[in-house]
Amino acid sequence: MTDGGHIGASPGGIGTRPDVLRIGNASGFYGDRFDALREMLTGGPLDVLTGDYLAELTMLILGRDRLKDPARGYARTFLRQLEDGLGLAAERGVRIVTNAGGLHPAGLADDIRELAARVGVPVRVAHVEGDDLLARGGWGEGVLTANAYLGGGGIAACLRAGAEVVVTGRVTDAALVSGAAAAHFGWRPDDWDRLAGAVIAGHVLECGAQATGGNYSFFGAHDLRRPGFPLAEIADDGSSVITKHPDTGGAVTTGTVTAQLLYETTGARYPGPDVTARLDTVRLAPDGPDRVRIEGVRGEPPPPTVKVGLTRLGGWRNEVTFVLTGLDVDLKADLVRTQMEAAFAASGRRPAEVRWQLARTDHPDAATEEEASALLRLVVRDAGQEAVGRVVSGAAVELALASYPGFHVTAPPGKGSPYGVFEAAYVPAGDVPHTAVLADGRRVEIPPPGTTREPAPAPEPPLPAPLPPGGATRRAPLGLVAGARSGDKGGAANVGVWARTDEGWRWLAHALTVEKFRQLLPETRDLPVERHVLPRLRALNFVVEGLLGEGVAAQARFDPQAKAVGEWLRSRHMDIPEVLL
Repeated sequence: MTDGGHIGASPGGIGTRPDVLRIGNASGFYGDRFDALREMLTGGPLDVLTGDYLAELTMLILGRDRLKDPARGYARTFLRQLEDGLGLAAERGVRIVTNAGGLHPAGLADDIRELAARVGVPVRVAHVEGDDLLARGGWGEGVLTANAYLGGGGIAACLRAGAEVVVTGRVTDAALVSGAAAAHFGWRPDDWDRLAGAVIAGHVLECGAQATGGNYSFFGAHDLRRPGFPLAEIADDGSSVITKHPDTGGAVTTGTVTAQLLYETTGARYPGPDVTARLDTVRLAPDGPDRVRIEGVRGEPPPPTVKVGLTRLGGWRNEVTFVLTGLDVDLKADLVRTQMEAAFAASGRRPAEVRWQLARTDHPDAATEEEASALLRLVVRDAGQEAVGRVVSGAAVELALASYPGFHVTAPPGKGSPYGVFEAAYVPAGDVPHTAVLADGRRVEIPPPGTTREPAPAPEPPLPAPLPPGGATRRAPLGLVAGARSGDKGGAANVGVWARTDEGWRWLAHALTVEKFRQLLPETRDLPVERHVLPRLRALNFVVEGLLGEGVAAQARFDPQAKAVGEWLRSRHMDIPEVLL
């Protein structure tokens, strides 16, 4: 132990080296690998260990927990991880920063103190609050949670005052890293470039193993049986090196880092409560095995407003998947649709929203029954449980002996379950309280940014020179020459696509237009689609508004978080120059 039996260096200092701060990540979501916290603490040197537990869906889950018990509302998994992790952090002088506090950071901080006393590890615990704006009101009917996305100022204040564990509620995911870096290096609130560099590093770390080969298009080149979690070596100028502990699985390459940089982003400007980072200024370069350097990041003043994530219970949903085997699949699907619609009409209580989706997963002359079968998915939503429960399940069950030949379903229909809706609101930054509650109980108010600027669309950068015309082409999957990473942003989806080579970029930048994107992904044809060009990453980022309906909690589509839209795009065929293949 150091510092009189407490974790970490002397109050105000963090790292053992003043020139670099080693920040690791041990969680990308609530439910991530439980042992990751121990693995990161024991796998190699660290100064700070972060954990991201919050997502849009998580806030809804925690909101429902809080309804059942006001003392709940935080990520309880984190407390269990600390049962042995707290002692390990003490031995190694590692400070811990996490947003696992969710809707009740003060409650989690108190429970950590109780745990520390029980396991005999003295620890200074601080927390950040002010993000919970539910009591402010005016959010509309049925809102369950209303939380502003705070920046890293509160985290920095807690660490500068000597905190060894900092618990927050809703902060931006990257703030866990940028706040720690600002505390260590003493950055000012207007050190835009430094802050932007740390935000970019934080964005790479925030989703855990996605930066070390997880969910990576070209996964076959790496051992992914148990990928390690990432860490960043951050320098005073805001540059960083992304790496991982030695002898851990996965890989850190310019490709894995590019994929994560494109995840859940939109245009060239990446706005946050502390700084607007310019994604179009990011430069990546190999820095040795499993090491990628990030430099050149420019920052601008943050916007004058702060995003507030709202969740509410939207109603009830249910689904039934009918299995259609063998011949006449379309006729069988038409029959069951007609029968179910007739049952809805007879009940007088047709669900408010009824969606049918036929997935032709069947193969002709199949060697197994499963390969001979298609899936017809019925999804219903309504404000009342009866309309999605008894009405739907009763109608489906009654068809068991009176419908198409081979009738069966993948699972017995249930009573329905509640679904949530995510919305984003924006309030002036000065209207959001931001308070660091230090380990000794003192409260430090974090002022809003002194300078703000409304982010304007970045000018369209020049495209690279196209490949020489007239070359031979071959019809092939796009994924042979390009990687992709997709995700959710409320009701929108983003699909980042990058070329693996300069020549591939010269082709991709001209070939994959918005029109071509819509053609390849017919589900996007009637939706607004924006294309953003990021030449330094050899990447295009497409944002599709409305693809996810009311957000992931609403489960509006087969892939409610758009996790696989990028891989769908890569599987689509285009006329690709043979020189690239």
